Amino acid sequence: MNDSRDQRPGVLQIFKSVGAAFFGVQSETNRQRDFTHGKLHHYVLAGLVATVVFVLVLWGIVQLVLTLAGVK
Repeated sequence: MNDSRDQRPGVLQIFKSVGAAFFGVQSETNRQRDFTHGKLHHYVLAGLVATVVFVLVLWGIVQLVLTLAGVK
């Protein structure tokens, strides 16, 4: 039988796995799928993209708060 765990993870599943890893809540089933069928460079690239987006969002929030506080 062709189980969803036996297929290569798609882009959305890769980003879900990276997001779960950010918070430390990755399920054992998904972790096994990632290590068995995933490619390392996909996860590294997704992790870098997610990190850049995270930093930019934090920077934007800080800029907004500073502007609303009248500091900037």
